Amino acid sequence: MTTIGFIGLGIMGSPMAVNLAKAGHTVTGWNRSPGRADALVAAGGKEAGSIAEAVRDADVVLTMVPASPQVEAVAYGPDGILENARPGTLFIDHSSITPQTSVDLAKVAAGKGIRVLDAPVSGGEAGAVEGVLSIMVGGERADFDAARPVFDAVGATVVHCGPHGAGQTVKAANQLIVAVNLQALAEAVVFLEKSGVDPAAALEVLGGGLAGSTVLARKKDGLLARDFTPGFKLELHHKDMGIVTDAARTVGATLPVGAVAAQLIASAVARGDGALDHSALLRGVELLSGCGREQGA
Repeated sequence: MTTIGFIGLGIMGSPMAVNLAKAGHTVTGWNRSPGRADALVAAGGKEAGSIAEAVRDADVVLTMVPASPQVEAVAYGPDGILENARPGTLFIDHSSITPQTSVDLAKVAAGKGIRVLDAPVSGGEAGAVEGVLSIMVGGERADFDAARPVFDAVGATVVHCGPHGAGQTVKAANQLIVAVNLQALAEAVVFLEKSGVDPAAALEVLGGGLAGSTVLARKKDGLLARDFTPGFKLELHHKDMGIVTDAARTVGATLPVGAVAAQLIASAVARGDGALDHSALLRGVELLSGCGREQGA
C-alpha cells in the first residue's frame, strides 16, 4: 500500500481520501479551511497541520482544489508541495484546471525530480462517494501504470489520454457535454410540466431509451424535487466553461451550442445561483418560461 498526502478535502476530495484510506493506503490530509478532515480521520487517515506535513513522507501526493490559482498556490512557494515533497514523489492533480497550467506544473516539477500526472475526474459527489469516478489522465505512461492502485481506489473508468495536459483537455470536453446535457434536461422538465405530463413518469421512460444518460440518472430526483444541494456547484462549472471556450479558441474549434450553454451558466451565476448544484440551470428555464420561483426557493 502507498503513503499518500491528500491536499483539498472538499466535496470531492474528502470522499476520495476516505476511499483511499479504506483501501488500505496511509492517507494524511490537509485542507485550507479547518474542520474538513473528520471523515478521513474516522476512516483511519490523519490530518496534517500544513502542506509540508502532509507531503514530506508521501510516496504519492494528490490534489483536489477548485482551479488553476489554487493548484499553483499549493504547488509552488516555500510552503508548497514541490519544495517539501521528496524527489521521486508522484504528484497527481485531480483538479480541473487549464491544460497549460498542467503542462507548466509538470515542467517545473521535473526539475525537482517530481513526476506529475494531470488526472481530473468526472462523476460528481455521488461518484466520489461510491468510488466510481471516471478519471482522464495526462502524463507519462509509466507514471500512469504506477498510479493504478491509487486510481482504482477512487475510480471505475481510468484512461491514459496522452501527454501532460491531455487529461485536462478531455475534462474540458466532459464539462462541455455535461453542460449541454443539463440544459437540455432542464428544458425537457419544464416542457413536460407545462404540457401537463407527469415528469417523473416521463423521465423514467426517457432514461431507458436513447435520451438516457448518467446526467439524467444522477440529477432527475433533485430536479423534480427542486433540490439543488450542490454535488458540483454552478460557479465551478462556470469556471470550467471558461476553460472550454478558451481552449477551443486556441485550437480553432467552433462550439456554437457550447457557447450558448456557457452563457446560460454565466447568467445563472450572475443571478446568484453559483453556490447551487449545476442542475439549477432549471431555474433559468423556469424564469424564461414564466414559471420562475423566488430566489433561493
